[in-house]
Parts: sequence; C-alpha cells; structure tokens
Amino acid sequence: MKILMIAPEPFFEPRGTPFSEYHRIRALLELGHTVDLVTYPFGQDVALAGLRVFRCARPPFIHEARIGPSFSKIPLDAALTATAIRRALSERYDAIHSHEEGSVIGVVLAAILGVPHLYDMHSSLPQQLTNFAFSRSRLLIRIFSWMEQFVIRHSRVVVVICRHLEETVRAIDASVPVVLIENAPGSGDTPLPGSGATLRAEWGLPFDAPVVLYTGTFESYQGLDLLCAAIARVASVRPDARFVLAGGRREQIDVVRELACACGADDSIVFAGQRPAADIPRFLDAADVLVSPRSTGTNTPLKIYQYLRSGRPIVATRLLTHTQVLTDDIAILTEPTTDAFAEGILSALADPIRAREIGERARRLAEAKYTYDAYLAHTRRACAFLTNGAAPQAAGGLA
Repeated sequence: MKILMIAPEPFFEPRGTPFSEYHRIRALLELGHTVDLVTYPFGQDVALAGLRVFRCARPPFIHEARIGPSFSKIPLDAALTATAIRRALSERYDAIHSHEEGSVIGVVLAAILGVPHLYDMHSSLPQQLTNFAFSRSRLLIRIFSWMEQFVIRHSRVVVVICRHLEETVRAIDASVPVVLIENAPGSGDTPLPGSGATLRAEWGLPFDAPVVLYTGTFESYQGLDLLCAAIARVASVRPDARFVLAGGRREQIDVVRELACACGADDSIVFAGQRPAADIPRFLDAADVLVSPRSTGTNTPLKIYQYLRSGRPIVATRLLTHTQVLTDDIAILTEPTTDAFAEGILSALADPIRAREIGERARRLAEAKYTYDAYLAHTRRACAFLTNGAAPQAAGGLA
C-alpha cells in the first residue's frame, strides 16, 4: 500500500510517541509498503527507503512542540491539517494512518478519498488533559471524548499500545477491530557490556557504588517527586548509593533539583540531562537497579520494555500503568508511597542475588514475548484489516 501518515509530533525526537511512530514506519516499510509522513516542522531528519517526510509550515513565534496538550498545538495542528490536505489531493493513496489528534483530519480525509483509515492510538485523548494537568474543564473533556469516539467509530482498524487502551476501544465500539502492538521494539537497545565502567568514570560515579537509574521524561505524571522523597530515605540507609536521572529539559531538571534539595537528597543524585537514544545502553550497563516511579496514567511507559531486556531488576509502582506488563515475578512492585518505594529500592540493593534473579526472569520474558518478529506479525495483521476488512490468524498465537 501507499500510505499517507499524519503525525502531530516533532519527528524525529527521542521520546515516546515519535519512537513509536519511527518503529511503526520501519515495520510498514519492511512489509513492503511506502509511507508519506506529514508531521510538525521540528525534529531530526530520518532517511528510510520508502519514506518521504513532509513537514508543515512553522507558525510564527512557535519554536518547539512539547509533550502533551498545549495551546501551541492549535496553530501547529492547523498547519498540519493544511499540509495533509495538500498531500491527500496531490497523489493517490491506498490508506490513511494517523496518530493521536491527527486522527480527526485523517478520518475526514479517508472518507473524502474513499480509502480505509487506521487510527494509531497512543493514549486516550480526554485522559491527556488531566495527565498533563492541562485542563479539568468538563466541556473540553467532553469535546475530546467525542473526538475519540468519532475517530474510533470511523476507522477500519485501531492500533493500541496497551491493554487498557484496547479495553477503551471495545467499550466505545466493540465492532471495530483493534490490534495490540506494544512499544517493545521502539524502546532502544540492550546494555552494551563494559560500557558502564567508562560511563561511571565520566560522571564521577565510584566503581563500587550501587547505581539506581531512571530514564525518561520529567513530566509531572512520571512521579519524580515520589522518587526524590524515596531517594532521601534510601540515602539514610545506603549513603553509598547513587541515583542517575537521564532525561528532562533544563527547566524541568531545575524543578526536580529543587525538590531533591528540599528532601535532602541532592547529594545522591546525578542529573544526566536528555541523552541520545544511542547513549542509553551505556547507562543501563552502569546500573544495578532501574526505577519507574510513575504516579498517574494507564499507558505502559516505553522504557519498561527496554528495562525488561536489560536484565536489571526493576522497581516500579504497583499501578495499572506498570501492571499491564510487570508482575511480582519479574519486578519489585510497590505501593506509590515514599516509604514503600524506598523499601523496594533498598530490598534490591540489600539482596543482589534475588535482584539478579528477578532481572534475569524479566530478560527471558522480553526475549520470548517482546520480539521484533512478534511486532511485525501484529503490524501485518493490522494491515490485513485495512486491505481486506478482516485479518487472518497469525502464526505462533499472535492473532
């Protein structure tokens, strides 16, 4: 198929949805399709055979697109819509594949062109408003809910990234085919053996100090306030432990640093800032424990799949955002409180043999379940719904 894809994100940037879009495109190309991507005017250029990127115009005074809802997205999405319409009318496409709020224009264009539409659902649109503390307006939430229902009911197939979103789609319209494609291939590489020692030296981390690593954005829902408070508790018992936080914009790091100072945890933390994706395996190799303190939301964090493949023990909050993938057999799950999260970290540091066993079970699960072959099989199934209206059973129980 020749696919017109609409992505209201900066492409490419090393963060959740752009990562997912990149690997979705890579899989489509590998399956023999071609993709024309309409996206924001920001991001790194990507060269993939079969992919053409069309960036919309940059509205005046807008220089970036941050994660989540924002007022700057209104003119950006207007410009994106104009570019998508021009592309749709300039060439013949076999299908339209759209992400997030770009799905609204995607559904309309698909109806005009008489082609099927695939909705790539990375999150629930109304839930974004509260997750990012953007608005609690009942009217706005109702509008976003209507948009979500409209898109789902007018799509040939919906792709979701976690089971909670699958349940959301079925609750809106059980007749719409839904395909779960977890973000496992979009989460980076496994630890690079031996690179951790070099990284420890670069960042002044003692060779024998236990290193607890967090990777990801510094958005409020990530629970970094909980992590800072837990670090202070851990430091009182294990002053030798060092916490490395890889991610966050400069102004976000300043906020978290203030939180850490207020908790008395600043001496135990190294802020590594935003890192290129290729650098994360070095951080993983240097780590003894990995943490995900997320406090709200339901989508599985992208980093969890990378954490699983690393073979390091994971300490995470016992919330749906994690428990859709993690169990007590492959992670140390705690209640989302300071004392409980600190105790989870301390237990991993106090019993390294048990921690290694947990990490090894997680790695084996990732190698068995979250493979690229499985990812391709699910993508092929979603494409079958687009072309035939029904999908064949996939081999190996992947249907």
